[in-house]
Formats: sequence, C-alpha cells, structure tokens
Amino acid sequence: MDFIDQINGLSNKISKELGHIETEEATKNALIMPFINILGYNVFNPAEVVPEFTCDVGTKKGEKVDYAIIKGGTPIMLFECKSANSDLETEHASQLYRYFSVTDVQVGVLTNGIAYKFYSDLEEANKMDAKPFLEFDLLDIKEPLLEELKRFRKESFAIEEILSSASELKYTKEIKKILGDELNSPSEEFVRFFTKKVYSGKMTKRVKEDFKDITHHAFKQFVNEKISDRLKSALEHETDSDAQENIVALKGENLEAEKVDGIVTTEEEIEGFHIVRAILHEITDPERVVLRDMKGHCNVLFDDNIKKPICRFRFNRKQKYVGFIDENKAEEKVQIDKLSDIYRYDEKLKAAIGYYAESASSKDSPERSE
Repeated sequence: MDFIDQINGLSNKISKELGHIETEEATKNALIMPFINILGYNVFNPAEVVPEFTCDVGTKKGEKVDYAIIKGGTPIMLFECKSANSDLETEHASQLYRYFSVTDVQVGVLTNGIAYKFYSDLEEANKMDAKPFLEFDLLDIKEPLLEELKRFRKESFAIEEILSSASELKYTKEIKKILGDELNSPSEEFVRFFTKKVYSGKMTKRVKEDFKDITHHAFKQFVNEKISDRLKSALEHETDSDAQENIVALKGENLEAEKVDGIVTTEEEIEGFHIVRAILHEITDPERVVLRDMKGHCNVLFDDNIKKPICRFRFNRKQKYVGFIDENKAEEKVQIDKLSDIYRYDEKLKAAIGYYAESASSKDSPERSE
C-alpha cells in the first residue's frame, strides 16, 4: 500500500472510530502513532521515535513533548498532541514555542490526530513562528497538500528543502486567506484604495457603502473572468479539421472529432489534471502536461500534442473512468470512485511519458547500417 492509500486509510479509520476516542492517550494510540508510522518512522523503536521527550526550558526542568522524531541521534521533529475532541487553539502551541528556544529542531507539529499544524522558525532563528506554514486535515484532505506532506517522510526528509517550501507555503496561504476575505467582504481599507482610483468626489458615508458593493461585485467578476480566460487559453482546441486529422491518427480507438461548442471543463476535471501534474512532476516539467477538453472526454496531453495523450478523464457520467494510454496508443479504461484513486496508477502515467521520450530518442539516433 502506497503513501496516499495509507493516508486515505487512516482518514477512513477516523470517520469510523472517532466516537470511541475520548482521551489524549487514546488519540495518540489510535491516530497519531499510525500517522507517524505512515511517515516511515518506527514508533516502537526508541532510537527513532521517543515518547515523552525531555526538553529542559530555563529554570523548568523535565518539560516533556509528546514525541520526538530522531535522526542520527538528533531530534528533527517534535509532536505536541491533544485529544481528538480538542480544537487546536493558539495556546496549545505554547509548549512547542518554548521547546524551539532550547533545541535545534526546526519542525514542530501540533495535532489532535485529525488536524496537523506544522510550525518552523522562518521569521527568527530558534523562535517558533506564531502561525503554521502547513495545515493538513485528515477529514478534509486537499490533494496538493499530500505532496507537501511527503517531504516529512523518513526516506525524503531534508530540512533545507522543507524550509524552502515552508516559506512559500506559509506566505502564499496567508495572502490567499486575505484575498478570500476581501473577496467575500471587502474591508474599508480595500474599498477606499479602489474608490480613490476611480472616484474624484467627496467620500461620504453613502459613497463608501455604494462602493463597498461595487468593489465586491467588481472583484468577483474580475476573478471569474480571469479564470474563464485562463481556461480558454489553456484548453484552446485545434481547428476542427486539425482535430479530426489528429484524433483519427490515434490507434486502437474509434473516436470522432468533436466541436468546441458547449464544452464545459468541470472542477473535477481540473482537480484530476492537477493530480496528474503532481505525479509527473518527478520526471518532467509540469508545464509540458496540458489539459485539453472535449465533449465526450477530457484529454491530458504531453507537450499539448493530441498525438501524445497521457490519459483521458471520463467524468461526465455517474461512474467515473480514467483512460490510461499504452505504447500502442490504445486506451485502458479504469473505474475510479474518487479522484485520489488516480495516485494508484502513477506508474501507468509515468510509462506514457516514457513512451514519448523513447520515441523521440529513437528518432534522434542515427540509423544503423545493415
């Protein structure tokens, strides 16, 4: 079972057992220890995972953090645990905050077994940031965050890479939250900024109220138009004649050329596309993986070339299918129940890229003389 399957399995376990988990110790045993184990650390090896790790803080001796992950005899991650029925408030991070000043650890995790908040000292060395750089919820799994979570696995843990990613994650998350808040309910400062740009009259109370609504609608309309324009650009189809020629050229299929009119790219198709990109980023530039929609199915192409399909989404029906392409360009349709199931077929996706790389290589090589 791969990493994604294990995380999804733990998520399902929470849904079934949460009603029976009432204490912090039960939370540790049922949820947190399995999570640490999924990251690749042996919770039963005291040289790797130390429970009740002692961190002496100032005059306070014997201060303990719930778990310390050890590598080469040195702690690399600290886990502060709360019960599953606890909300993770700012004050719960206070113990982790104290530990950062007396250890060289740069990753601290606050968790109730469901939500995991990852902290570091990005703003000031040996002083934990007030806000986490990564938040992961096992009951609301965001696919892109699974790739970030993989960085903390034993096999891939590299603090330099984690901190580099952490900085971008933290500030991107905060800016997105601000933009989201302004989109839903523009602040007075936000409204005033735009009002001054377009309105030269006196700023009365009535004007402020009017421009709050105007700014709200303009911002939403702007975002929607940008999304629409981006999709049109990214999913631009070839002319009907080119599409007909290219589609017919695919082997092992009975496809008909389809017109662009009436095509709607769904959120599921876009999310599936991002999952495929996340899988393939290990072996190719994600920009070379492109989404092209059609009425009957949605193509994921290599180099935006209809002759180089990576897979096809058939999500416009009750039962979803993903079509994987073999070396003969034939399609194998696989039934999926949820989008995260795509991760199970990473080898098929990578193999498709391999076919095109191999084909390009053979074309570039000189012909052998007989």
